[in-house]
Formats: sequence, C-alpha cells, structure tokens
Amino acid sequence: MNADYELFARVVAAGSLSAAGRELHLSPAMVSKRLARLEQRLGARLIHRTTRRLATTEVGQAFYEDVVGVLAAATAAEARVAGLVDAPAGRLHISAPTSFGRLHIAPHLSDFLNAYPRIELDLDLSDGFIDLIEQRVDLAIRIAPSVEGGLLSTRLAANRRLLCAAPAYLEMHGTPHSLDDLLGHRLLAATTQSPWRLESADDQRAIAIDSHVRTNSNEVIRELVISGFGVALRSTWDVGAELTSGALVQVLPEWEGASDVAILAVHPRTSLVPANVKAFINYLAGLYDPPPWELSDD
Repeated sequence: MNADYELFARVVAAGSLSAAGRELHLSPAMVSKRLARLEQRLGARLIHRTTRRLATTEVGQAFYEDVVGVLAAATAAEARVAGLVDAPAGRLHISAPTSFGRLHIAPHLSDFLNAYPRIELDLDLSDGFIDLIEQRVDLAIRIAPSVEGGLLSTRLAANRRLLCAAPAYLEMHGTPHSLDDLLGHRLLAATTQSPWRLESADDQRAIAIDSHVRTNSNEVIRELVISGFGVALRSTWDVGAELTSGALVQVLPEWEGASDVAILAVHPRTSLVPANVKAFINYLAGLYDPPPWELSDD
C-alpha cells in the first residue's frame, strides 16, 4: 500500500507519469496501471489526465495532502527506529529568502554544523515561496502572516517593517508628513511587495505601489533606498544597521508595516518532526530571542 501511495505522491509532485516513472525506475505504462489500480481500490478518480498535463481532482488533492503526511510519518518512524530522530544526522534541505539567509542564517551555519557534524546541509536562497513537497525541502524560512494547509510553522520572531529613506533623498525631495504626501514621492518595492499594508495606532491602510524601479529583487530595492533614490518599506532585520548609523532615517514613524507578518520556520505537517528539522528550528529560535537586528530604544 505504501508503495502505491509513494507512486501517487511522485506523480503529483513530478506533474507527469513519465517523470514519476523515471524517479521510480518504472515505465509510464506501469505507473499508469498502478495509479488506475489505486483509484479502483479507493473508488475515486484522483487525477485528471490530458495529453499535456495532469491535475488532481478535488478528492485527489485532499488525498495527496494526507498521503504526504502518511509518508512523512513513516519516514520519521523508520528514522526513530534507526536512532536518527534523536541524533540529528543526514541530509537537511533548507530554503530561505535571499537577503535574510545571507544576513541572518549564513553567518551562523558553521556553529550549527560544528554542533551537529553528521548533518549534510543543502541551503537554497530564493525570494519566492516554493512548494516544499515538490522541491523536497525539509524546512523553509518564510516572512508571512501565515502558511498554507499541509504545513506547520514555528514563529521565530516578529517582522517589524518601517518606512525609510536616505537623508540625501529627503533633503532633495522633502520629508512626507502624511500618507497623501508619501504618494507624491518615489516609492520603491519589489514586484511581490505591493500593496503596502500599513498600521498606525488607530488605523490601517493598504497602498498599491507603482515602484519607480521594477524588479523582483528585494536586494536591489535595498540598495536603491540606501543610495538615496526613494522611499521604501523595509524590515529592521534588513536595514537596522543603516537606521542606527543614520544612513537611513525613518519616514512617517506613526505608520509601520502590518504587525501580523512574522518570521516563520515552516515544514511539512507530520506527527514526527525529523531531528534535523527540530535541531535547526531550536537553533534559530535561540539566535533570534531577542532579535539581534532590532533597534535599540537608547
């Protein structure tokens, strides 16, 4: 039964019978036969098949999410028997946002790996939200209000975001004193950052941003605002040092980014969380309590 479950999960993740067959060393005909046998046994159509692509049915998608949990639990159970759950070892595949990973994960990896020398680490840095199951990622760091179903999250720290600009920009273009004033300035945001969701003590606003420079890179936006090209909404983990040094100054301090956004450690839902994943979550939680990038009140 588990073999058919794994085959079904591979078909969904790979997006085709032939791709799943290559991973499992089976012919497309055999994959199709076993998939049909599983559907017959369950009495339900799991996948719509066309000449170009596959798509799960509503029932199939729900079954896929359950199967992923079943397979993860089985893997964790086998690891526990082998003594790996209580002793972190083997592959750990992590995904993190580019800037956050470079600034607040990479500098601390050597200490983590020295503490757990049997872990084999893969680290991918990307600003997109990847599919953990499809990409076989054990743990992802996400900066978001919440995560989709089928995933579990641990809150590592708040994600405080401030409106900021370089003093030279404000000297040339003036300091905005209201959100209406702000809309007359050069606003900078990556393509995934619009709208800005802002909060004050007694109000909330969502502002659609037509960025003066269009880019999918958060790091490009960071460099533009530091160089004095415009106003951006940036996280304190990203520009805390510049705000402390005066290279950037806060604009409209009564407004900040929505407070529901947090830095989350995310992994597939399972009753037995692998030791590697638990070890890294605990390590990051220790590093970020309290967040070392937060601005001092002094």
